[in-house]
Amino acid sequence: MDDFYRDYILDHYRNPRNFGTLESPDATAEDLNPLCGDQIRMDVAVAGDGTVSDVKFSGKGCAISQASASMLTETVKGMKLEDVARLSKETVLENVGIGISPTRMKCAMLGLRVLKSAAVGSIAGWPDEE
Repeated sequence: MDDFYRDYILDHYRNPRNFGTLESPDATAEDLNPLCGDQIRMDVAVAGDGTVSDVKFSGKGCAISQASASMLTETVKGMKLEDVARLSKETVLENVGIGISPTRMKCAMLGLRVLKSAAVGSIAGWPDEE
């Protein structure tokens, strides 16, 4: 079973889903893991009902950081921002499907940290009140 998940991780790393940037995102956040140099940026577009209508990520780093970010983008499309902001590390670990060592945990969680930062920032300004 671990071979399946390793192949799945490598597939997301080599062929990331939703990779790139959005032209006019409603929220953007980025961060890095200074210990290993992993970097991730997330752009989020929000529909009028407060759901994630589109999400893109960009960055560089190890297979775990990039694959977990790719998997997260698939998970959150169509979710309410409030639900995105409440995602837990268990979501990432379920997506990855294999045990993550303590030293690699920050790599796996970088995308979640960045995504939640963008979602929370978007909630604070959504809907825009004029």
